[in-house]
Amino acid sequence: MLVAGGLASCGPGGGGLAEMGERGSGDSDRPQVVATSTVLANLTAEVAGDTIILVGLLKPGADPHVYEPVPQDSRALEQADLIIYNGYNLEPGLIKLINGAGIGAEKLAAGERVQPLDFEYKGQREPDPHVWGDVANGITMVDAIEAALMELVPQHRADLEQNGAALRAELAQLDTWVETQIATIPPPQRRLVTTHDAFQYYAHAYGLEVVGTLIGISTEEQPSAQTVQRLVQAVKTAGVPTIFAETTLNPQLIRTVAEEAGVILAPQQLYSDSLGAVGSGAETYSTMIETNTRSIVQSLGGVDRPFEPQP
Repeated sequence: MLVAGGLASCGPGGGGLAEMGERGSGDSDRPQVVATSTVLANLTAEVAGDTIILVGLLKPGADPHVYEPVPQDSRALEQADLIIYNGYNLEPGLIKLINGAGIGAEKLAAGERVQPLDFEYKGQREPDPHVWGDVANGITMVDAIEAALMELVPQHRADLEQNGAALRAELAQLDTWVETQIATIPPPQRRLVTTHDAFQYYAHAYGLEVVGTLIGISTEEQPSAQTVQRLVQAVKTAGVPTIFAETTLNPQLIRTVAEEAGVILAPQQLYSDSLGAVGSGAETYSTMIETNTRSIVQSLGGVDRPFEPQP
């Protein structure tokens, strides 16, 4: 019973519309853009400003892997002029809707602009959808979003260019900061254990080794008792001081792994598939990456310094 139910999503709510602009009496000329994930909604908002009506389908804390669309999602997609989604099967329920009949909007699979890292699933190699873990990939998605918005609202090209340039400059600094921070962790401790396999891009970009996870890429998977015990042994063998839970998944089983391996479960859960709610300190893509990095650095023995972007 513990293993079968231990990883059910425990994020706040499943989804529903999170509208970031309301259409008023003078707004009929503003097109509607729908973004699936919280990461994409934030990046789109940063680039677009008030040039569009932006609707985000997933709420902070919702898990895109298992999200079941609701009727208002269909209505938003039918009314959209542009739909921005991750792709690589991150949000399978929504992708099915997006590709269905009656959806005539322009579509951008922003995550698929990134050359993917692969993972093995049921004997086949599949692209890992968690591309935003590498901030350089975040910049690639910003480029794609900006280009799509320029096609949609060419009269606002100057504003979009200015917003996009400012965001890229901040993310370039963030990318360098993450690399510098991870480098302060003693080399034997640059090892990551998390609930599900969402940090391959982050680890690959910044010099960490993913020792193991309870489940693979999709949170639909459920670990067996044997999987739990294998991870316990891997943690003991690797000698990592701390392992990490994630905000969109029940921490019960990863807590069990920590207890049986005799290591610490980090007090700050990592944000893997969703940004945090208002007040969490991870409400934006940049602050999510910063919060995750500071938690990892603090827990694995590095030197913690806040990210302070320069104008």
